[in-house]
Amino acid sequence: MAESLISIEVVYAAVDRQLLITVWVPQGSTLRSALLASSIGEHFAELDLATCPVGIFGKQVMNPEQHVIQAGDRIEIYRPLLADPKEVRRLRAAKAAQARKRGQ
Repeated sequence: MAESLISIEVVYAAVDRQLLITVWVPQGSTLRSALLASSIGEHFAELDLATCPVGIFGKQVMNPEQHVIQAGDRIEIYRPLLADPKEVRRLRAAKAAQARKRGQ
C-alpha cells in the first residue's frame, strides 16, 4: 500500500527576501524532518535547519524533533531579533522623558 502524503508549507523571511515552499511529506512526519525535506536551506546559506527555532502558525514549537505535523500546517523558521523590544521601548521612553524635561 502506498504511503499517505500530506501537504504543508515552510516559510522563512530573511532581511532582504522571503520564501514560501509547499512540500508533500509522509503522514506522521516530525516538524524537523519536514523542515529538512523542504530543502529551504538551499536558498538561505545562513540557516542551520537542524537547530533553528521554528513554529507553526506563529506559535513556537519547543520540541520539533518530536512534534508530529498535520496536513495544512505552516512551519515558520524564526531568526534572532536584531534588538530586544523591551530595551527599545525603555530607550524610547527615556528619550521622551528627556524631551519633556527640556520643554518645561
